[in-house]
Amino acid sequence: MKAHDGLYIDGAWRPATGRDVIEVVNPADEQVIGRVPAGDAQDVDAAVCAARAALPGWAATPPAERAARLAALRDALAARSDEFTETITAELGAPPEFARAVQAGLPVAVAGSYAELAATHAFEEKVGNSTVLHEPVGVVAAITPWNYPLHQIVAKVAPALAAGCAVVLKPAENTPLTAQLFAEAVHEAGVPAGVFNLVTGLGPVAGQALAEHPGVDLVSFTGSTAVGRRIGAAAGAGVKRVALELGGKSANVILPSADLAKAVNVGVANVMANSGQTCSAWTRMLVHRDQYDEAVTLAAAAAAKYGDRIGPVVSERQRDRVRGYIEKGVAEGARLVAGGPESPREQGYFVSPTVFADVTPDMTVAQEEIFGPVLCVLPYDDEEDALRIADGTVYGLAGAVWAGDEEEAAAFARRMRTGQVDINGGRFNPLAPFGGYKQSGVGRELGAYGLAEYLQTKSLQF
Repeated sequence: MKAHDGLYIDGAWRPATGRDVIEVVNPADEQVIGRVPAGDAQDVDAAVCAARAALPGWAATPPAERAARLAALRDALAARSDEFTETITAELGAPPEFARAVQAGLPVAVAGSYAELAATHAFEEKVGNSTVLHEPVGVVAAITPWNYPLHQIVAKVAPALAAGCAVVLKPAENTPLTAQLFAEAVHEAGVPAGVFNLVTGLGPVAGQALAEHPGVDLVSFTGSTAVGRRIGAAAGAGVKRVALELGGKSANVILPSADLAKAVNVGVANVMANSGQTCSAWTRMLVHRDQYDEAVTLAAAAAAKYGDRIGPVVSERQRDRVRGYIEKGVAEGARLVAGGPESPREQGYFVSPTVFADVTPDMTVAQEEIFGPVLCVLPYDDEEDALRIADGTVYGLAGAVWAGDEEEAAAFARRMRTGQVDINGGRFNPLAPFGGYKQSGVGRELGAYGLAEYLQTKSLQF
């Protein structure tokens, strides 16, 4: 694992304009493991100019050739699986088995899906006496988060390249080493110079400059709703398109006919994955009042098994933020049945797997995204009450419904105002659209729906 001391612009590593650097810290032992440049507005401008210069040639490249470059990128990511696993484990704190299977494994599948879509998508169609063209939107600013550092990069860069766009990537400052490794894979895949560019830097500096740059046509951002509002405002000033995948407070609705033990155990596992740092995590478990006490007991027992199985949260700041929410929950009257604000280890940014009972829908811990291993269990009286609670936040990103019959669960899921719902533990599908309702964002990622975000339409009348 190594850190480049430059930025990847126009097909080469070059020094940043300034001398400021970002220290990368391993959250498991609090040791500095690397330093990367803190790019500024001048660096962003150089990257955007390189992307604009490369755009016409890449946009005119036949889709089959773009597909070939994406297939090569998929293969480069797969070949570097060990390196990505090691890097993500070090800078994010993800346990190695999770880092290998999910953090490094899923992006290979996503890159492969866009290699296929680039080759098969209808970039031109007939509508009556018109020919409708699906053209690249232009230069894309991809601003990605730290919680799934490689997956979120691939979920933006791969469809943008498939569409014929040029990209400037600004990764999260906590996990820039993964982004540098990705840039190496892009280079190996033979993507032409300037089509992909990487600027590491701070959000308020490099990220803001990228969102405001007049040479950017679309800003694709994943992160908190608060930052998404600022990104949207900056992009809106230039009438840029945006794709925003933001926060969540997803409900896991367990109907009375469900296998309660299975639903609770899978629900706890979902919240604890990636140390709770998943925007779509089912952080609110809704259980019928008649089954509530049993569900709370099951959830507490399940959470206790994760004490030494989950990694740290990403930073000291994030650890303190999660602890603050746990303390807030106690202060507002929620009952701790597992975990708590005390750190389970002397070193590292660890948070105990935590379960709250006696949570009411209006409590802070039931309304705001905590982004840590914290589960709230709420009772409901009937299905209408469950739906009211499930939809009773500003978010609408994901969710789950459990019932003895799939159709019963699906009928409830159809009524929920959220972007993706798992039925009885349905498997994640990297081809299905991912994105939210309400303040969980604008637009969709993954599959053909993700490709569409990076295309614009033109009609020719004959």
